[in-house]
Amino acid sequence: MKKTKAPYFFIAPAVILLLIFSIIPIFLALIISFTDMSLAGLADYSRIKFVGLENYINIFSDKTFGQAIFNTGYYVVIGVPLVILISLALAIMINFGENKFFQFMRLVFYSPSITNTVAIAVVWMYLYNPTIGLLNHLLSYLNIGPILWLTDAGTAKISLIIIAVWKAIGLNMLIFLAAIQGIPKVYYEAAEIDGANKWYQITRITIPLLRFSIFFVTVTTLIGWFQFFEEPFVMTKGGPLDSTLSVALFIYQNGFQYSKFGYAAAGSFVLFIAIIIVTSIQMKLQTRQKDSGM
Repeated sequence: MKKTKAPYFFIAPAVILLLIFSIIPIFLALIISFTDMSLAGLADYSRIKFVGLENYINIFSDKTFGQAIFNTGYYVVIGVPLVILISLALAIMINFGENKFFQFMRLVFYSPSITNTVAIAVVWMYLYNPTIGLLNHLLSYLNIGPILWLTDAGTAKISLIIIAVWKAIGLNMLIFLAAIQGIPKVYYEAAEIDGANKWYQITRITIPLLRFSIFFVTVTTLIGWFQFFEEPFVMTKGGPLDSTLSVALFIYQNGFQYSKFGYAAAGSFVLFIAIIIVTSIQMKLQTRQKDSGM
C-alpha cells in the first residue's frame, strides 16, 4: 500500500496548485460568463443576474470582437511560421558553426527572450518613430518613406509581428539547439563516409529527427500567438481603428477597463475553446505521423 500511495504523495503539491490556480478559476470564469457581473456585482453579489447565453450571442454579433478574431488569425498565420522557421534555421546554423562567433550569436538571439516587454516596446517605439526613428532614417537613403509603422492600419500589424518574432525566436532556438545536440553523431559520421554534404545531412538527418521538437514548438508557439497581448497593449492599445486589437486585448479591455466581467469571461472561453481545437488538431496530426512512421 505504501508503494502505491507514494507517487500520489509526490504529485499532490502540483495537483493542489493546479486546482487552486487553474482548474477552479476556469470553472469560476465559466460561471461568470453566464452572468452580467460588473464592479457593482463585485460590491454586492445580489446585483449579479444570470443572463444565460446572452453574452455569447452578443459577443459573436460584436463587430469589434470580429475584428479582434481577424487580427489574431492574421498574427497566427504569419507569426507562427516565421518563428518556427527562423528559430530552426538559427539553431542549425549555430550548431554547425565551427567558430566562437556562432556561440556569441546564441547569446545575441536569446537576449530578447529574457528582456522585459515594456523595455523592448520603448526601444522599438523609437525605432518606429515616423520622424526621428532609425528605420525611417535608413530607408530615406533608399528614397523610401517615411513609413507610419504604428499609426497606419496597413502596417501596424506587421510592425507588431516583427517585434514579437524577434522576441520569440531566442527561446525556441535553444529548444531546437538542445534537440539537435541530442542527435547521435554516428548518423553524421556515417553520412560523411557516404559522401553526404552538409545540406544533405540537415535535410535527411537533422530535420526528420527533430519532428517531436518541431511539434512541441509549434503547439506552444500557436498557443502563445493566440494569446497575443503584450505588444498591442503596450505599443498601440489596439489601434489605429482596432487594426491591431487581439482577442486577448479585447478581453482585457472589456474586463478591466469597461468592467464587463461577464462579457469578458465569455470572450475568454471562446479563445479557450479555439486553442483547445487547434491543439487537438496538432495532436492528431502528430499521432498520424507517428503511426505512419514518418
